[in-house]
Amino acid sequence: MAKPYSLDMARSLRGCRVKLITASDFKLTNFAQAFSVQMRVIGAILMRELHTRYGRENIGYLWLFGEPLMLGSVIALMHSGQASHDGEISPIALTVCGYTIFIMFRGIVNRAEGALHGNAPLLYHRMVTVFDISFARAILEAAGTFMAFTVLLGLIIPMGYASLPVRPLSLLLGVLYVFLFSFGIANIIIGGTYENRTLERLVHLFTYFMIPLSGAFYQVIWVPQPYRDYLLYNPFPQIFELVRYGQFESATLEYVNYTYINAWILGLNLVGLLMIRAVKHRIHMT
Repeated sequence: MAKPYSLDMARSLRGCRVKLITASDFKLTNFAQAFSVQMRVIGAILMRELHTRYGRENIGYLWLFGEPLMLGSVIALMHSGQASHDGEISPIALTVCGYTIFIMFRGIVNRAEGALHGNAPLLYHRMVTVFDISFARAILEAAGTFMAFTVLLGLIIPMGYASLPVRPLSLLLGVLYVFLFSFGIANIIIGGTYENRTLERLVHLFTYFMIPLSGAFYQVIWVPQPYRDYLLYNPFPQIFELVRYGQFESATLEYVNYTYINAWILGLNLVGLLMIRAVKHRIHMT
């Protein structure tokens, strides 16, 4: 009978490199697998949401950016007869950079109220979480809005109403800030309105109320004192100042406080994540 570990076996193993799997490698592998699964889950929810919301009739999925494109076009045309601001900023370009990006906030926040009621059956699957549903819907709104913004900007540049973004990274950072700010508020709404129908009816009023306070249609420097200081307690006008800084040469960062914006975004998203974590225990599956 051969020995369990013979001299021949030892010679055959000589020179072979044996890699030990450490605890950190195991954690990284598990994290990568979990991340891959969640990305597929979010992708599946995105496709389901696209099909449920837009279907395949008429222009189908093109409604994703067709709706914000039409809204942004109409508002921009309403400002077409005004004179340029500061001799360089066209009212049409100011509206496209302001209101079109504001539509992202309005879409993410307004659709948050019915996120769980319409997608509760998905939570039968253990891999699907409330965060996945909220994040997929927010990404869908952001993608449609950004495509509409890109198309509108591409249309008005040849017409002479705007130029290419002078600081594209600042513009993209401002858009990202709008998304994160909206996503944090949306999660708070999801957690707070699931069992409170009265609060649901206040969501649309909140988004309308935020239009004049957002700074989407004006620059902060146009607001007289002391109202300017009061306005800057709201981080939203600072975010739109950053968006305009990325688009226009004459725009400045005088009224942008990155620390203040980051603190607001972190706080809103932390509260939002805690609220959707709490609400998942109150969801009753029938």
